[in-house]
Amino acid sequence: MTDARPLGADEATFIAVVRSGDPARFALITERHRRELQVHCYRMLANYEDAQDMTQETFLRAWHKRTSFKGHAALRTWLYRIATNVCLDFLEKRNDRTPVPSELPDAGSEPAYLQPYPDRMLPEDPQESVVARETIELAFIVAVQHLPPRQRAVLILRDVLGWPASKAADALELTVASVTSALQRARVTMREQLPGRRLDWRSPATHELSNDERGVVKAYIDAHERNDLDGLMSLLRDDLRFAMLPEPGTLIMGAKDAVDGWVSGGLFQRGKDDWRCIATTVNRMPAAALYLRTPDDPEYRLLNIAVLHIVDGKIAELTGFDVTGKPWLDLPPTLGKVPS
Repeated sequence: MTDARPLGADEATFIAVVRSGDPARFALITERHRRELQVHCYRMLANYEDAQDMTQETFLRAWHKRTSFKGHAALRTWLYRIATNVCLDFLEKRNDRTPVPSELPDAGSEPAYLQPYPDRMLPEDPQESVVARETIELAFIVAVQHLPPRQRAVLILRDVLGWPASKAADALELTVASVTSALQRARVTMREQLPGRRLDWRSPATHELSNDERGVVKAYIDAHERNDLDGLMSLLRDDLRFAMLPEPGTLIMGAKDAVDGWVSGGLFQRGKDDWRCIATTVNRMPAAALYLRTPDDPEYRLLNIAVLHIVDGKIAELTGFDVTGKPWLDLPPTLGKVPS
């Protein structure tokens, strides 16, 4: 696997580290790539905990393969190649990760294994293509899961990371023609899954929330904490797309039907009507962490996180996650009662 480039300082240093056989120095020089490799694994797998595990497996595999690195490719490229194949090996062994055929009626449903990605774990450089908001939002991550694993890898390497076809082919041990064909098929599926969304992920992308998004999150939290059903209803579009993971199924419903359904399921009824919420972000999307206090409990306990896709001042998509026991989100597990 080669890049048309001279041996860089990182590569020369890495080769010296390999020759030394020092695992501590090896870890020091590879660790700087952890966050971007973890995002890459997350795009492949849609699950934060699996992405963590596969990133660690990438470093272990890189250590075992260290003598194969000759500096013909950038160190970063070499690590991405290993990470991609680690994820492909993982997917090959997991029967529960089979892509949903795009022609099925509920093909747009979020996979049960989908998890949110904490923004604090994204790479820090906002100019990096690996953190473009459009390629980390839940809609993109879900759409990618409808691709067969190798199409998925090709799309991410070519259209997200901007690798040339020859480089992607080398990484996946495919021909350039096979990569080109896989990319064409993957793009067709992505257009079907993301109608109306921007599909050129290599062009400049947004990173920050808009004032509109912040305002809607604040209003959503206020309505939730006051059990203001009319206020909550006014924030929802009449073609709301709603999912609550890991429960199966995605519903499209009107604002009133959505709120009525939540109430009939017990929300805002006695025992589920004392809420405190925190505004946050995951997947570079606005979100609200929801804490519930039951009558016999002095504290509010983290229950769910609601991730919002906001269009023209209204919530168009609400994806809820059960986040109890998910410390990697870096949310406090409890909140104290507000003094009366």
